[in-house]
Amino acid sequence: MRGWAIHILPDYSDKNNNSEIFTLGEFVTESESITYFGDTMGYLAKPVINGNYPGVVMIHEWWGLNNNIKEMADKLASHGYVVLAIDLYEGNVATTSDQARQLITSYDSELGIQNMNSATAFITENYASEKIGSIGWCFGGGQSLNLALNNNDMDATVIYYGSLVTDPEKLSSIQWPVLGIFAELDQGITIDSVNAFESSLNELGIQNDINIYLGVDHAFSNPSGERYAPIESKDAWAKTFAFFKSNLK
Repeated sequence: MRGWAIHILPDYSDKNNNSEIFTLGEFVTESESITYFGDTMGYLAKPVINGNYPGVVMIHEWWGLNNNIKEMADKLASHGYVVLAIDLYEGNVATTSDQARQLITSYDSELGIQNMNSATAFITENYASEKIGSIGWCFGGGQSLNLALNNNDMDATVIYYGSLVTDPEKLSSIQWPVLGIFAELDQGITIDSVNAFESSLNELGIQNDINIYLGVDHAFSNPSGERYAPIESKDAWAKTFAFFKSNLK
């Protein structure tokens, strides 16, 4: 986790550009805060109409479970998913890079794995989701991969510029497709590491779609951030929606 110090990100700006990159789906949604792991509260969004929808575990950036992530959960749910945006920071939310680094430094990875596995179980047990995927950004992107390495019941994994594992032996447990979204100018998640990750997936025969967007930096797809790149974000989200539809529905 110390590697995240290399990301000199601006403080959280709380802008709202979500409407620029998200096209609402056909479903009217409802949302609520729920307890899914001990006393940990998550944000659950789903279609109002009852049905057997695929599940998605949504994992926040290093800022924590803030309003931007909750709005993304609402938007994704409108396309016909039960989305549980989890909290890996025990209710803490950062607004400055210094605060975010402190939260990441104190993050307990083993407890986080238990947290994420509880989230998948919660969705499956309460909403009868036959398939389940995960998506995360930045810190959450790395945790989306971490979930894939520690849960054999996943059906799709989406990683937005998260820390990567490139060891084929460790990656060999993945038996489902992976979508990766990365940035050319990212100094923390480098192009070399992304290429090594892709090579290992290919070596193992794991279906994957790895994308490196040129001319953008880490966190380019955060519509509330200073590095937000709308054109690239729209394309990345179009790929994300298509990926989930293809592998979860």
